[in-house]
Amino acid sequence: MKKLEVLKKIGVKLANQLRGPIMAKYFVQSGTLRSVVEAESSRRAALWAIHQAMQQVLPLDAGPSTASTDETQSHCEPVRAVLSGRLRVSSSGFDHSDATQLETLEVVNEWNQMVLTLDRLEKMLYRAA
Repeated sequence: MKKLEVLKKIGVKLANQLRGPIMAKYFVQSGTLRSVVEAESSRRAALWAIHQAMQQVLPLDAGPSTASTDETQSHCEPVRAVLSGRLRVSSSGFDHSDATQLETLEVVNEWNQMVLTLDRLEKMLYRAA
């Protein structure tokens, strides 16, 4: 192979690595929660949707809340998503029969483990500083 061809192949590989993983769009629903999420997998989309729902009641950062407001309600009263026992995750849209179904409690437990782990790491970093 010529040097130019090799350099082009290396450049393409490097460009693909810099772009990062390709994210798919997922439609996550449970109870009154409906969220469109870009994620690497349906499981990660479910985790992000749970994070959005949990931010309504347990804000973990100082940023703005991810809760939406309903135009018919007062501007001070946010709309809260209520989760059902199962999460439905589809790449086709809401209410599609091809949706993967996950136990909500299982995903919430996984989210909780991640939050606790991040909290421990943060405490370790503060102690080390």
